[in-house]
Amino acid sequence: MEIAGTGVPLVTPFDESGALDRGALEGVVGHVAPHVDFLVPCGSTGEAPFLSDEEHARVVETVADATDLPVLAGVDGPGLRGAVDRARRAATAGADAVLAVTPYYYDHGPTDLAAYYRDLAAASPLPVFCYSVPKFTGVALEPETVAGVAEHDAVAGIKDSSGDVGRIGRTARTTPASFATLVGAGGVYAHALDAGADGGILALANAVPELVAAVYDRHERGDERAARELNADLVSLNRALTARHGVPALKAVLRERGVPAGRPRRPLGPADEDAVAETLALLESALDRDP
Repeated sequence: MEIAGTGVPLVTPFDESGALDRGALEGVVGHVAPHVDFLVPCGSTGEAPFLSDEEHARVVETVADATDLPVLAGVDGPGLRGAVDRARRAATAGADAVLAVTPYYYDHGPTDLAAYYRDLAAASPLPVFCYSVPKFTGVALEPETVAGVAEHDAVAGIKDSSGDVGRIGRTARTTPASFATLVGAGGVYAHALDAGADGGILALANAVPELVAAVYDRHERGDERAARELNADLVSLNRALTARHGVPALKAVLRERGVPAGRPRRPLGPADEDAVAETLALLESALDRDP
């Protein structure tokens, strides 16, 4: 099972009461799946910290049942036991691998982080991808740490959401060829591919999966310049959907596109009108591009 190319960290639809909407989630899968290479339920964009263990399993099961694409299920939590439990539930639900965020809350040094991923890999029934997202956890996995844990047969790759292309390139160069280095920052997708990344897991791909996939496809065809040009046209939209307005605006934009993305779950509130209007204008501009 190979996970590479363009992946989508799927939004998780909730209805007006805040309940998980599995039918709407199937609609989100139907929107993105024709364009991309793999799907990632229960990640940061999927509001994973707000999901119970039972909801987590239902989300993974819904996505796995709705697609033939590889499913890389997020497993989050501050400790090893919880991550192992969610990895086992994800396996039962039909996932192909798990994406494990760095443990958070307490400070952890590189030695403890490396031990955490080795222990998780030893206990998980599925291959493990590391997930470095310093924006949310306050810690970034260093290439040297990743190279050490990549020696474990069950550690299959990393999603690096630092936005640091140099770090991503060093990780790609110091890990085995079978280890997948995936970028998590849509604004630098093409540049990360130039640096050696094998693909990306990008929130932006919820909104414009066809365009994000086209960045990867152009790079794979050897037209790196065209890939960078298309990526540059998506930077403002990506910034609006991630750094500026986040999941509430992303869900609002998807609803405007006719995708049943649902509402954000509290404590996230709805995006304000100005944020939605700005993001929709950027979306329309992006869609004017011919991928």
